[in-house]
Amino acid sequence: MTGRRLCTLLFLGALLLPAQLRDVEKKVTEFTLANGMHFIVLERHQAPVIAFHTLIVVGSAQDPGGQTGLAHLFERLAFKGTETIGTTNWAAEKKSLDDLEAIYDRMAAERNKGFRANPGQIASLEIDLRRAIEVAQSLEDRGEFERVIQQNGGVGLSCHVTADTSETSYNLPSNRAELWFLMESQRLTHPVFRDFYGERTASVAEEQNNLGTRPVALLQQALLATAFAAHPYRNPLHGWLSDAVNLRQADAKAFFETYYVPGNMVMALVGDVDPSEAHRLAEKYFGAIPAKALPPSLHTEEPAQMGPKSVTVWGNGQPLLVVGYKRPSQSNPADMAFDLLRAILSQGPTAWLTKDLVEEKRIAQTANAIATFPGGRYNNLFVFQVVPAPNHTLPESQKALDDLLARLIAKPVDAETLARVKNMMRGQIVRIMGNNERLAVLLPEYYATFGDWRKLFTSLNDVDRLTGEILQNVAAQCFVPANRTVAYYTDAAHPVSSPSGEKGPQ
Repeated sequence: MTGRRLCTLLFLGALLLPAQLRDVEKKVTEFTLANGMHFIVLERHQAPVIAFHTLIVVGSAQDPGGQTGLAHLFERLAFKGTETIGTTNWAAEKKSLDDLEAIYDRMAAERNKGFRANPGQIASLEIDLRRAIEVAQSLEDRGEFERVIQQNGGVGLSCHVTADTSETSYNLPSNRAELWFLMESQRLTHPVFRDFYGERTASVAEEQNNLGTRPVALLQQALLATAFAAHPYRNPLHGWLSDAVNLRQADAKAFFETYYVPGNMVMALVGDVDPSEAHRLAEKYFGAIPAKALPPSLHTEEPAQMGPKSVTVWGNGQPLLVVGYKRPSQSNPADMAFDLLRAILSQGPTAWLTKDLVEEKRIAQTANAIATFPGGRYNNLFVFQVVPAPNHTLPESQKALDDLLARLIAKPVDAETLARVKNMMRGQIVRIMGNNERLAVLLPEYYATFGDWRKLFTSLNDVDRLTGEILQNVAAQCFVPANRTVAYYTDAAHPVSSPSGEKGPQ
């Protein structure tokens, strides 16, 4: 496609999107309840369905010290039910759950005696614990919460926890809208942390399997722990296993009370919704939740990196290279430049990483980039992942990547590439505008991150202002050795030295 054709498409897109944005703005209603809970309602009547999304500004970065993995555990507990949903006899179940906690308390007290602990007493308590768990599980009505949603036409139930946020979603027919208000308000005001210890065990097993079967997950964990010396982005989303196996229900309750407060929540409703009725139902079901103090800000800042870092993980799988460069948070003015750089390097058939490392040099089987990792609320990493081709080494892959980044720094991105990628990003926004589920996810995300959901669309103005010289300058500041952490996955028989001679830990 010629540069002139690309520029024409970009120009037409520039005319189209402002009109679409104005159309969206006309159909959005926002309101904040007295307790601080914020709602974004986008009215679209093309189909009798509403996409619902709840975003809570808390993720694994807020895991307390010694309790990593706690935020992620809420992903598994989200739809376990309440005092009235998911139980066959709440009074009896509550007693069994209280008994369970009392046994855990006695067991912890005995273990805390260290070498003075009585092994026989611990073994006896473990038997009592298993019995108490069986009693509690026998009183559950497993899956009732999800079953109620599905029986009323609900689809797409999901809960997703990241380093920065905790989010739940599902769709319902518009004539069942009140059911969402009822179920979500109950879930957020009367959680019972049902089957907490069963889910804790399942989460630990899942992560152990993940680390054992997916070298990329193991290497990403090593990368974060090496790159970040202080900031909690260094901690795994699922938590360090020694923390995760010791999480307690009391920890979850304290975490919930701190972070699951109305002023820390944003709700989105997109689809066949009446804004005035949504406001009425929000007041009815959520308005009575008392306002609480906002959670404390995360004050730990990552100290300046004083030089390149590296880590080597030994294993028997396919060799893998992961390289992370420190970059500023999403609130930094350069944020869109990083997104544009990722698109140039890693998106589409003309991606530079694919063309250079895979197709032309044939040094890599695959190569891709992630602009924001593991989260964007704080300073984070711009990450490259490269799988070497057969008969090629990790140092060759790293040198090829270094050479490509050096070329990016030495010369501004050409106008044709810039126009093509900007048009591709504009097309993505157009597609998002037609997808209620995606809008329901992104509107609260942009509101929580930037204070205004409109940033989702006006950010394209920031993209339009980016030039090849600006991208060159951003790359020159970011992709430098002092910002770099390299993680190698290889077998013990092939120790790795980087192209510059930096020796990875052996």
